[in-house]
Amino acid sequence: MLTQTKNYHSCSNFDNEFSPFYELNNDYSDDHYQHELSKPSTSLTNPKYLQNYGSKLHAIVETEAKVSAKPASIKKILLVDDDPDVTLTFKAGLDGRFYDDSKRFDVYTYNNPILAVKEFKPQFYDLLLTDIYMPHMNGYQLCDKILELDANIRVCFMSAIEVNIKALREVYPNVSFGCFIEKPVSIKYLISRLSAELD
Repeated sequence: MLTQTKNYHSCSNFDNEFSPFYELNNDYSDDHYQHELSKPSTSLTNPKYLQNYGSKLHAIVETEAKVSAKPASIKKILLVDDDPDVTLTFKAGLDGRFYDDSKRFDVYTYNNPILAVKEFKPQFYDLLLTDIYMPHMNGYQLCDKILELDANIRVCFMSAIEVNIKALREVYPNVSFGCFIEKPVSIKYLISRLSAELD
């Protein structure tokens, strides 16, 4: 059964949405705008309307086009932790996240440090974020291997156990020690530490 559709003549929603444009020109009264909105073709061809608003609208379109065309700076993070819950949580919190207006994280995860070394791509990652205590290869050994392949990568270590940094520097003299992050850690804090290390 067909039902009768409502006939919408009211422009109240349209008026509310575009009311900022009305206030830009004091020469036109509210009554005039109501009259013009009922005849859109007249508004669009009115020389005074186009003169007053044409340049403003053109500037807005140009600005939006420039902003949308600005490429994002992507910071690639290699995350290695033997706990799948950690890599899953950190990837969900960091991946695709913008940490300022134009920089975002891309996160690549591994739960096996040996596989991470085997599949490592030099000059691809910006930062290595790794757990310290892992089976088969600890975070320092992993870092040592990665730095042999790419000396420019930055490094952040994570651990739920207190770390003696001075002793570690003696044991691993070739490792480039970056920041140390104590687990558990919030995503907000992790973002601030990683962004500081990358900037």
